[in-house]
Amino acid sequence: MHDHSGHSHDHSHIPKNETKIAIAAALTGTFMVAEVVGGVISGSLALIADAGHMLTDFASLMLAWLAFRLARRPADWKRTYGFDRFSVLAAFVNGMSLFVIAGWILWEAIQRLNDPQEVLGGVMIWVALGGLLVNILAFLVLTRGGAGENLNVRAAALHVMGDLLGSVAALVAALVIIWTGWTPIDPILSVLVAVIILRSAWKVVAQSGHILLEGAPDGFDRRDVVADLCAEVPGLRDVRHVHAWSVTQERPMVTMVVELDAGSDATTVKTAIRERLQERHAIGHVTIEVER
Repeated sequence: MHDHSGHSHDHSHIPKNETKIAIAAALTGTFMVAEVVGGVISGSLALIADAGHMLTDFASLMLAWLAFRLARRPADWKRTYGFDRFSVLAAFVNGMSLFVIAGWILWEAIQRLNDPQEVLGGVMIWVALGGLLVNILAFLVLTRGGAGENLNVRAAALHVMGDLLGSVAALVAALVIIWTGWTPIDPILSVLVAVIILRSAWKVVAQSGHILLEGAPDGFDRRDVVADLCAEVPGLRDVRHVHAWSVTQERPMVTMVVELDAGSDATTVKTAIRERLQERHAIGHVTIEVER
């Protein structure tokens, strides 16, 4: 006897998140050209690094936008879970790209420290200030209204946050160069930004990779779940073969085999199991096989 319940897929969050991604992509793409030009003219590594990061941001935001567009498509016979998992894949790719960006920044910083170059602080400060304002606006668009609950939006927001920190570093470096003429501050602050980016990127890569590897949802411990169900659900004798995974961060799923006490009503017990899993673990999609 099998029971498949909780199959409704709530995609109500997708249009809202899709719009946020589109706005952030437009802001990033528009300013990207100005930052590339400003970085080349001023000779600032902090600006060039931020410009390169902004270029990959634009690509990553477009990938995130495409993921939400695909997620709106219904499931078919070849993809019975639909296209939701593409957003997790997009988050993983975006997280990995941050590692590449940080590595490039570190390499360039080492080269600049070994071979200092002239930096035009005046040009640098105005471009950095403009970049800071654009990135603050894009970051606010992505993070307001609880968007951070979605892994894809969070990965995109991390890209923008990296840009924001890069703009702050470029602004501080410009001020130091204007006041003191000490150009090594430029690559030094670039390294600081790269380290911060790496720390955030690792979290996104680890979490999205966990989902792609069919890991258990956050906070789900099979041993605790079995003990809790056996203690709290009347008529339930035993729970075996529990498997839990997530299609996306918002769609955890569980399958299990349960054994009932003699005389127990299967429908009543299954309903109690579903309610307990929803109440205690926020899992609404459960497949239950009953053995007597």
